Amino acid sequence: MYTFSNRLKIASFILMAVGVLGIGIGFITAPSTVEEAKAMVASHDDGHADAYDATEDITAHDSSHDEHLLHQLQNKPWAALYVAALFFMMIALGTLAFYAVQRAAQAGWSPLLFRVMEGITAYLVPGGIAVFVILVLSVAHMNHLFVWMDADVVANDKLLLNKSGYLNGPFFLIRAVIFLGGWILYREYSRKLSLAQDESNDDSNFKLNFRISAGFLVFYLISESIMSWDWIMSVDPHWFSTLFGWYIFASMFVTGITVIALVTIYLKSKGYLKDVNNSHIHDLAKFMFGMSIFWAYLWFSQFMLIWYANIPEEVTYFVTRISDYKIPFFGMLVLNFVFPLLLLMNSDFKRVNWFVVMTGIVILIGHYMNLFVAIMPATVGDQWGIGIAEIGSVLFFAGAFIFFVFRALTKAPLQPKRNPFIEESKHFHY
Repeated sequence: MYTFSNRLKIASFILMAVGVLGIGIGFITAPSTVEEAKAMVASHDDGHADAYDATEDITAHDSSHDEHLLHQLQNKPWAALYVAALFFMMIALGTLAFYAVQRAAQAGWSPLLFRVMEGITAYLVPGGIAVFVILVLSVAHMNHLFVWMDADVVANDKLLLNKSGYLNGPFFLIRAVIFLGGWILYREYSRKLSLAQDESNDDSNFKLNFRISAGFLVFYLISESIMSWDWIMSVDPHWFSTLFGWYIFASMFVTGITVIALVTIYLKSKGYLKDVNNSHIHDLAKFMFGMSIFWAYLWFSQFMLIWYANIPEEVTYFVTRISDYKIPFFGMLVLNFVFPLLLLMNSDFKRVNWFVVMTGIVILIGHYMNLFVAIMPATVGDQWGIGIAEIGSVLFFAGAFIFFVFRALTKAPLQPKRNPFIEESKHFHY
């Protein structure tokens, strides 16, 4: 049985405490009046007071520039909180998808890693609740993250008016409940069957887990796509992409696999998972490499088609990001594609634990930036920055993630006993 070390537990609490402090400072320092907002921008003397991008022109309508600037600065702590909450929840969701794929494929190499995956997906409950609370507060008009939630804006925007049958608060939250409920229900039931299989005299629990995992993947692919439209793409309600669901899937899938590798390597360094060998790490690194390439392919396909077509309402999405978010926009390409390509192309490097850890950290930073670039331009415009609120939000949810994941790992033996493929997994060599 795994024991949650006091050092790691204390570290998670410190991260959460420092994170709460940073989040609090972010909200306290946000302006409450137009005058405060203008003074705040003027104090930076960076010309942002006169900046006005094309996306803002579309969504602002008859609102004044000053009022829009106030909303942007008030959105900063909310957007920072939302990006961090969504990022860590999506790691757990990506891990759940990978777990379901392994179950449905009846993979022989991975059963030794099932408890690690189940531990990571335990964060889906608190992480999902955190995201849902932010969505509820958005519907309650506690922030301006989603412009289509503003009735005055919708009333004067024909496109948003046409979408109001789908983009409205109650239906938005109903969809969120269905998605989170479905994901959590599968996670809890599959975990229950996984533990029951250890004490069973036959393979009935294993077979049932196989069937529900195959069914869940259908639900997951549909719900994940709609989730990406609702929770991420709808912050830019005038823009759409038919590739966006796959693009977000690739991001959460690769981060989920990366965290599986990082947790596995950490547990091995502490003397656990003795039967997990370098071939298991090699396969996880292979998935990290392959999914990074897949993500880059989807990014380029989406970007190239929209940029080449040059349709104003579509290309505005990228013009805004290239002009105002140049460093994170192009930086994430280097972190998410170039680094994994160069570092994990060599098969031998995939077996070197510290090399996989280093690459994994780069991938996680890159995909946080990916989500940052997806959310921030529509919510804070050119007033973005990596400041106290952003760092505090990441630290808080990182601490919560570590606490819930490693606490879940203490609840059951780290190695399954009666999985039909456990011997094959023990003797897996590539």
